[in-house]
Order: sequence, then C-alpha cells, then structure tokens
Amino acid sequence: MLDPQFREHHLTKASIELKLLDKTLQGGFVSEPTEDQEAPATPLEQLRTMAAVETMLTDDLRHIEVYTMDGLLSLFWHGPSEAQDVVLACGGAMGGVLGPADALYQDLGVSLAKSGVGTIRIGYRAPNDTAKCVHDLVAAADLATRSGAQRFITMGHSFGGAPALQAAVILQAHCAGVITLATQSAGCEPAEDLATRVPIILFHGDKDEILPFQASELVQMVVGGGELVPLPGVGHLLAEARDELRDRLSDWIPEKFKEHAER
Repeated sequence: MLDPQFREHHLTKASIELKLLDKTLQGGFVSEPTEDQEAPATPLEQLRTMAAVETMLTDDLRHIEVYTMDGLLSLFWHGPSEAQDVVLACGGAMGGVLGPADALYQDLGVSLAKSGVGTIRIGYRAPNDTAKCVHDLVAAADLATRSGAQRFITMGHSFGGAPALQAAVILQAHCAGVITLATQSAGCEPAEDLATRVPIILFHGDKDEILPFQASELVQMVVGGGELVPLPGVGHLLAEARDELRDRLSDWIPEKFKEHAER
C-alpha cells in the first residue's frame, strides 16, 4: 500500500505548486466544466503522480523527476522558471533528453536561457507510446504555466515529431511554433492543417538511413504547409548539420516567440 502522502494526482515536492491554471490559459489545456461539474484535472494532475523530486544542477538548470504509476517523467528545465516563452523538446522512440545533432537540445537550452527563454527537455515516461508522450509534453507545459509561461514551441526528433505536433494542437493558441527533426509521418495525422495556424519548420537529411526524406514531405502535406528544410548529405541523427541547426534555430525560436507575443 502506498504511503498516504503519495496520493494520486498530487506532487509532494513543496516547490512544485499545484494550483489552478490561470483562466486565460486553462482553456487551452482542459475543457470548460458545466455549472454542475467540478473542474476537470489538469494534464499535470492526470499523471497519477506518487512523488516528485527537484534539484538545481546549475544556476540555470533544474532537474525534476516525477514518479508516476506509468513510469518516471524526467524534466531538465533550462532558464528562468518564470520565463514566459518556453521550448518543449522531446526525443525519439527510445527516449533521450540531449537531442540529435550532438546534443542539440542541451546546447539550445543553454544559449536560449541567456535571453530569458526557457527550455524543458522531456524524458518520456513510456518512450514510443504516442499518447503518453503527448501527455508528457502537455503536462510539462502545464507545470511551466504555473510559473508564468504563456507561449510554447514544441520540438521533436524522429518519433518525437508526432508528439510535438499533437501537443501543439492541444496547446492551441498558446503554441508559437513547431520544429520537427527527421520526423516520422505516423501519428502526425491529428495535426492536419496545423500550419495554417502555427509556424512549422521541418528539417530532414537526404541521406537519412532510418526515415526517408519523403516522411517530412508527407508531414508537410498533412499539416498544410510549413517550411521544409532539406539537409544535403545528412543522416538520421543530423550530426552533419549540427552547426546549421544551432545557427538556424537560435534565430527562428526567438523570432517566432516575438511574433506570437505581438499578435
């Protein structure tokens, strides 16, 4: 039997405050209750959490471990906790938090933090389970809103392209953009015509030995547009494009957050 303090839907770490989302944000994550209904649980509360532990790894990097009935959710949170702009980065079918292109997510997290942009690198509870992985991204967004986040960009590599796109659909008007990196096409169908509402950029190497370049072409058709960036001579892990990706995304991410804030 679980200790009473480890009750479902509640984080026991005092520094992770469980309060209602601001009403201006709540509609983006949960449905509005009727007069005779209680407010539905938020994505963070729906994780079936037993406990959570948090520590500061550096002055600008927090590590949060959320122990749930469905596995361990790991969050590496760069930048100020009160950041209004937050990138949600997720890995492929095997999980991982460093990102492709020689730890792209880690490097972006460090560089973006210098300009006040937050980055949460998300270690899935159940890698390769699309529904749970989407939930992980949205729960991370839910947590960030409790500290002041208002805008999000989702980013995913390989399998992670599908959770990144589906999470963007759920985040709705709070999503400032989506980045896919050598994405698969499976699981991207719920994002049909998303590019008509949200900026999307898709990177894919033409020498990808796991997922062909055509996978991103198909996703571009599904989402109804977006910018498809071919990477000549680049494989699935995108190592050959490490500098190009860092340079391009270091500009693209702040630009899309700025455009969204000015709407």
